[in-house]
Amino acid sequence: MLPARRFLPSLSLLAAFEAAARTGSITAAARELDLTQSAVSRQIKALENQLGVELFLRERQTIRLTVAGDGYAREIREALRRISSASLNLRANPNGGTLNLAVLPTFGARWLAPRLAHFLAANPGITVNLITRLSPFDFRLDSIDAAIHFGLPVWPGADLTPLMGETTIPACSPEFKAMHRLETPADILDVPLLHLTTRPDAWEKWLSANGVAFESVHGMLFDQFAAASQAAIGGLGVALLPAFLFREELVRGDLVPVTDQEMESEGRYYLAFTRERASYLPLVAFRNWILDEVAREQATAVQSRQAKRV
Repeated sequence: MLPARRFLPSLSLLAAFEAAARTGSITAAARELDLTQSAVSRQIKALENQLGVELFLRERQTIRLTVAGDGYAREIREALRRISSASLNLRANPNGGTLNLAVLPTFGARWLAPRLAHFLAANPGITVNLITRLSPFDFRLDSIDAAIHFGLPVWPGADLTPLMGETTIPACSPEFKAMHRLETPADILDVPLLHLTTRPDAWEKWLSANGVAFESVHGMLFDQFAAASQAAIGGLGVALLPAFLFREELVRGDLVPVTDQEMESEGRYYLAFTRERASYLPLVAFRNWILDEVAREQATAVQSRQAKRV
């Protein structure tokens, strides 16, 4: 149920207030909205009267947000952004069926995006928008229907559907490996290591899993695997990379494993969404599709390993 009408100001009043709050000027807000200064002033005054709260302190020819007005402006700005985004999505896809999906950048670019054409072909009328997110967020504060999450099965306020695990390998350029004569896990301690900010202890876990004693591990930091892999290709050090995301570079020889010691990551990939969106038809279709896609890829990988043994 919607709140009482008196708590739902018109968009024109809210737009005038937001523009004045953001620009700090009635004149600038009027110019942006293509209105007169007096019209903007009247709309802001009408909003204050409707709410029963003073939103601006007026000092001669200037305005300044009150404490209450400042907090209200932040919430109204986000609400207007979401209304604008919903309207844009509807205009782009008048038949409905828009899925706003948050993705991890490298996973989205290398695994998901190349497969999306198959999903869209099988589900005509659905539009998928990809938005990059590196860590969990509050679904209540964002116009996102679902997200690809990597890590432990923990996301407050969301349900998680398991997708797949991953195997990481230490990799570098062939020239770097030859130059530093890298052969054993312990040799890695003698060269620069490339770290991912979202997995700060990945190298420590890999070294411990392979019986390598160490005091501390230092090196360059990257916020995305794509940048870390390019640094490794460029000879800046060794990166610990998910093998399935960099299969092409490994096949081409741009990257080579430093050792044969792979490691299964503790975390897994999940599809995260709220229970309120669980029955949203585009999300249901996407969830079913990505689970089938993962199962198909895993079956292919098993067949490949069996063929190699033969």
